[in-house]
Amino acid sequence: MGKILLLCCLACLLVGKLQAQDNYEIQVYGAETVEQGHTMLELHSNYTANGSTSTVDGQLPTNHIFHETIEITHGWTPWFETGFYFFNALGDDGRTAYVGSHIRPRVAAPESWKWPVGVSISFEFGFQKKEYSPNTSTLEIRPIVDKKIDKWYVAFNPTLDQSFAGPDEHRGMIFSPNIKGSYDVSKVVALGIEYYGSTGPFFHYDSIQLQQHQVFAAIDLNTNPNWEFNGGIGLGLTNSTDKAIFKIIIGRRF
Repeated sequence: MGKILLLCCLACLLVGKLQAQDNYEIQVYGAETVEQGHTMLELHSNYTANGSTSTVDGQLPTNHIFHETIEITHGWTPWFETGFYFFNALGDDGRTAYVGSHIRPRVAAPESWKWPVGVSISFEFGFQKKEYSPNTSTLEIRPIVDKKIDKWYVAFNPTLDQSFAGPDEHRGMIFSPNIKGSYDVSKVVALGIEYYGSTGPFFHYDSIQLQQHQVFAAIDLNTNPNWEFNGGIGLGLTNSTDKAIFKIIIGRRF
């Protein structure tokens, strides 16, 4: 009965963000959910060192702005969690503000299924102010597949974004793939590469310079099972992408 319920949840999520994460939550998801009865509190701190410098269609520039996101995730069962996000911006010229909030339920294939890879899917819905994101009401569907082999780790998130209010409202689902690969150089330190993209609607992709592509050199620290740390330096590869971003994620499990 439990497997049938889980499969129904997966199916419902498969049929229902901020484009390229809008630099508020820059993270490639692993498949594992938060343990039952535990809560993870995370702070995502991102600084755009080289971004847009002018207001376009009412959207504020991103150059020299801090994005601070509070994420609270609670594990309800061994395969189901719910996350809550509070997006904030810190910048000069009136750019400091609360930006918006999202809710994100996620289900995972239980370990008892003994699948060869980790698999989960999240369903994230929320709003954000038009001054900070042109699409003010969005849905993200994020399938997640990952695998650990010895010291190597890889995760793939073939994400789909749907806007309900804004310029992308009638464009269909936007394909926004995320990929991470890392290697454990010690028991504490893992070094890796992370990629974040947004290519436009399926089968009607934007021209390359209108697409968003970012590559991060990243580090993960595993000093304590109750703490997490991820940091990175990112470079934008197209005209539509912020050129330089620094990110830090600090998390504590309770």
